[in-house]
Amino acid sequence: MAKVVTAAEAVKMIPNGVCVGITGFAGSGHAEVITSELENQFLSEGHPRELTLFHCAGVGDGKTKGVGHFGHEGLIKRVIGGHYNLAPRVVKLAVENKIEAYNFPQGTLAQLTRDMAAGKPGTVTRVGLKTFVDPRVEGGKLNTKTQEDLVEVIELLGQECLFFKGFNVDVAIIRATSADERGNLSIEKEAVSLEIFSMAQAAKRFGGIVIAQVERIVSAGSLNPKLVKVPGILVDYIVVAPSGEQWQTGGELYNPAYSGEARIPVGQLEAMSLDERKIIARRAAMELVPNAAVNLGIGMPEGIAMIANEEGIGNLMTLTVEAGGIGGIPAGGANFGASTNVEALLDQPYQFDFYDGGGLDIAFLGLAQMDKKGNINVSKFGPKIAGCGGFINITQNAKKVVFCGTMTAGGLKTQVNNGQLEILQDGKINKLIDSVEQITFSGEYAQSVNQPVLYITERAVFELTSQGVMLTEIAPGIDLENDVLAHLEFTPLISSNLKTMDLRIFQNGPMNINVPQAAK
Repeated sequence: MAKVVTAAEAVKMIPNGVCVGITGFAGSGHAEVITSELENQFLSEGHPRELTLFHCAGVGDGKTKGVGHFGHEGLIKRVIGGHYNLAPRVVKLAVENKIEAYNFPQGTLAQLTRDMAAGKPGTVTRVGLKTFVDPRVEGGKLNTKTQEDLVEVIELLGQECLFFKGFNVDVAIIRATSADERGNLSIEKEAVSLEIFSMAQAAKRFGGIVIAQVERIVSAGSLNPKLVKVPGILVDYIVVAPSGEQWQTGGELYNPAYSGEARIPVGQLEAMSLDERKIIARRAAMELVPNAAVNLGIGMPEGIAMIANEEGIGNLMTLTVEAGGIGGIPAGGANFGASTNVEALLDQPYQFDFYDGGGLDIAFLGLAQMDKKGNINVSKFGPKIAGCGGFINITQNAKKVVFCGTMTAGGLKTQVNNGQLEILQDGKINKLIDSVEQITFSGEYAQSVNQPVLYITERAVFELTSQGVMLTEIAPGIDLENDVLAHLEFTPLISSNLKTMDLRIFQNGPMNINVPQAAK
């Protein structure tokens, strides 16, 4: 039977030098009360210390919460994570070479958690081949202090694969909504389920302890067994969060539409203004196919859902979120990871099984850097470590991938005048460069599996062909030499049938995208 303890008492159960696995996605599903107390005890008493921190997704607020609580020299010696942009303190330690730091695909880490729970030696996958996590490239190592190889190339049934090595999880810190008196955990008010069951099971597999943060204690036998996400036999200690301190997401204390308790009416979204963001989103929306399962990346691709709403073709697609949501409307900003009116909520390892198995018909992701080989970088820019998150799983395995972004950054100003695109001021930074700083998406791998890939900017569209990156469309009003080629640090192939982008994209009012046009 699990024991109810305070956060301070729970943290004292954590020895020095062990591996601590935490769950969370942005501001959802993370035991903030416990990790905050862990930080406090380290700062006041000097322990626990020299920990290995393991987390699958980006967890935090971009400041001090979540993984940020571990960002102190001496508190951690190693971190294995899927995303780092929300934890600048930990990034600083990695950049300064004060800790060992690894970045692996979020989905693969979620699956590795499940495989470690099952006593398997690790996870075999093709995800990450020819990207920076491939040991022939960088091996997912983020600095020179990081020496041990945690991933290796193997051949299985004649196919090249990556093997991600398992390791011991000594302490699992997870979160749920309710715990009954026997320690059974349910998640009725959570926006995500993540890998809380697998993380708890992995810790018990290695003889470790499981600490769960919950909102409330209920009587034994009062939980519907179908709603129990983690059985009490896996839970050692329970911490009840003080009232008002268990936020459902990073931005909302509780929204019943995120947890499925209620469905709320969704009004007509306000139409986007006709700028470069809308141009890109409109051109991307033309790639939708009927009944498509879709993943939209954060940022520029979010506009595609707004265009689908404007055009009345939202029913063409089912939106999914890597945190586990299928259907509904993905939330943004501090609520990213949750979905309003979600139709189904999968554990994160199974969501990535769906992605890795080719379940996505199309994925729309951001374009931060692109190079002459069709590679994309969204994970590292100079000393800034963002991390790959689920980007590699999603882009490598979708039936089709569309990268969306402006051609230049840092001051770009455009206008549409009489159906013509005008570049009033170009950005200071060219995003289409000779060689990306880090390979988060491999053009070479995409070519080897014949994956259709498009790169859509406000003024030009490129396609990855077997011969290389090819320019296929330019916007009306754009000069090929001065507005496009002059801002590329490489010379692309140019289609012999170079087209003008659909003129409807540059007109006010609906485009009237219809199913035959969308299903190319």
